[in-house]
Order: sequence, then C-alpha cells, then structure tokens
Amino acid sequence: MQLAGRAMALIRAGIEAADPGAAVARGMARVLENPPDRGGRWQVIALGKAARAMAGAALQALPGAEALVVTNAGNDAPLSGARVMRAGHPQPDAEGAAAADEVIARLSARTPRDRVLALISGGGSAMLPAPAEGMTLADKQAVNRLLLASGADIGQVNLIRQGLSRLKGGGWLRISKAPVTALILSDVPGDDLRVIASGPTVAPVGSRAQAADLARELGIWEAMPEPARAALMRPEDRRALPPARNILVGSNGISVQAMVDAGAEAGPIPLEGDVQDCAQAIWALAPRLAPGQALAFGGETTVKLTGDGMGGRNQELALRLAALAETRPVDFDWAFASVGSDGRDGPGEAAGGLVTPATMAAIRAGGIDPAAALAQNDSTPALDAGGALVLTGATGTNVADLAVLIRA
Repeated sequence: MQLAGRAMALIRAGIEAADPGAAVARGMARVLENPPDRGGRWQVIALGKAARAMAGAALQALPGAEALVVTNAGNDAPLSGARVMRAGHPQPDAEGAAAADEVIARLSARTPRDRVLALISGGGSAMLPAPAEGMTLADKQAVNRLLLASGADIGQVNLIRQGLSRLKGGGWLRISKAPVTALILSDVPGDDLRVIASGPTVAPVGSRAQAADLARELGIWEAMPEPARAALMRPEDRRALPPARNILVGSNGISVQAMVDAGAEAGPIPLEGDVQDCAQAIWALAPRLAPGQALAFGGETTVKLTGDGMGGRNQELALRLAALAETRPVDFDWAFASVGSDGRDGPGEAAGGLVTPATMAAIRAGGIDPAAALAQNDSTPALDAGGALVLTGATGTNVADLAVLIRA
C-alpha cells in the first residue's frame, strides 16, 4: 500500500472506532437500569454531529420513546420515530435557535415520572444557541465569531459560551423535572464532560466572572456586544445543580487506540495548542522514525486568525508541517494526514489535508504561494492546488481530530 493510502487507512480505522451507534448500544444497559415510573415515558434528545446515529441506536432499545434530534447539515437525514432539526455549525443560526426552543419545551414538559435520555456529541455547543437574558441571536453570533478567531482552546471557548446560555453548563438539568441520563461521545482531549457540547448535563467549567476575566485576557471583551458583557457581569445562580448520570461511551483516545491496533504507534504528543507549535513538535519526531513506522495522534489544535482565507485547523496543520519539512528535509519518503473525525474541517467541505514531500512544489505549480496562503489562513485553496485536500463527507460521528505521520 502506498504511504498516503496507508495513512488514510489508519485514519479510517480511528473514525470507525467512534461509530456512534455502537457506542450508544454499549451504554444502553446502564440507561435501562432506571426506567420511567408508572405512567411516565422516555424522552430522547440527541444533540451534535453524531446525534442522528446515536438516536437511531437508542430507539432500537426504547421503541415508542419520544425523540428529538438536533444536528448539522449533512447528518440530518430523516429518522423514523424522531423529529430531526437542522442547526448551524460552526456558527449558530436561526434554525439552531428554533431547535433550542424545542429542547426547552420538551424538557419543560417532563414530569418526575418521566426519564430523559440525553445523547451528546461534539458540535452541539454551536447548534443550540439559547442566549442569556437580554441577548439576541445576533449577539451570540458576534461572540462566537470573536471566540473562533481568538485562538482560545475548547475549554476557554466553552467557559464563555456557558456564561452566555440558558442551556449550556447544566442548563438541561435546571429545566427538566425528570431524571436525566446522558450518553456522551467525547470530542475533546482529556474527555472533560463539562466541555463536550458545552456540558448541557454537567456543571459549568467556571463562573461568569471567570468568563469575563478570560474575555479580557483574550482581548475580545471590548469587542463583545454590550448585552453579552452585561450577562457575564450578573450574579451567579447559587442553586445546587440537580444530579444526572453522565456516561462516556466514546472518545478521541479510543479512536487513537484503534489506529494503534491497526498498525500505528501512539505518538508521544497530542494534537493541541497553537497549530504552528504543534506542527513543529510533530515534525521534530520525523528524523527518528524507523522504516515503515507510523505515529498516530489525536486531539484538537487552535488557530489564531491573521487573515480571512478558507481553511480549518487540520488543513492548516498539514500545510504548516509541509512547509517545515521543506526547510528541514529528511532523506526518506513520508506522508502526513490530519483529518477532522466528523468529516468537516472549518467552514468548507474538506475534512483535512494529506501532505507529502511533493506537496509544496505542487502548490506552487498551481499558482499559489504557500507562505502567503498561511499568512491569510487560506489553506484550502493551497492544498487543493497541491492535490492534498482530504474529502470524506460527513462521517456521522465526532471525536475531535486524528493525524498520522508515516515513513516509507
């Protein structure tokens, strides 16, 4: 198998290990330990990029349950027995706001006799914009744009998002009178349940005051809409958060292990931090690779926007690594792939990038200066010109990003 083909085979092994239906099936035995009381019903609410597949598996075990699926375009095919609502990602939109209203209505209608099964996966944070009191959807969208361009990591993003939402940071628990059990597919390194989809069934990452302090540190406080600043300055809700059963059923670590089982070795570092720093750390490992060795990585980097080009963190990581490899060459053939497990990296259709020693020359032959493209965060057209884009389509799951560095 050629290097590029082997790299993608390892990536696919990781994605397949995150199959959301299988993950839910593994967790249903624990869900069924606490059935509804006499006269009560199951309410299934599935949120995120894997919501449809997760709900389908749950309905197999809970025939007749009420079910709502909130997910993004590409994963929103009809599902028998459920209402499927499309919502925007990565930017919250009016469809997501309508979905948030429906979630609130369904949770509010529950009684203590009922049971709520929450099925949570990555991407859900942007999909349910329920702005805090005094805020509009436009205010929420403005804050989200600032966060995406700030270079903040996912924990920092969620601290601020939770402070500006009625549903995030345990909001589902405050609304529902019925007990809640959540099956969670993690898309964050370390599997912090407070961060996945902004933690609708767990305690928040921190306080509103901490969120305000962070916004100042990130340099976005003054650019935030005034209603958002006002929301973060309000007193905290001191009521105890109702309990919930939160069960992790899939994660990035499980997918990396599947890549190892398929023939790679676990990389000594995660995909994390600034994308340029991560590219440097990964390429520093290249000279020590043995013939045929492949290293598997998982996690999620951050990109500080310096331009207005088209791209995503996986594409930019791949392009930056190719640029580093050109200045620090090795005397063997290699390939590097970095892919979003959900099949979408940034606002375009690409899932990521797959680069080789020939990529930079191919980009220049296509009429694009790679350095200028990086300065503008314009990795998509650059990789496209170099034949280095990875296009998978929506995968129906989301456990953050997966990457492989492989030597011939």
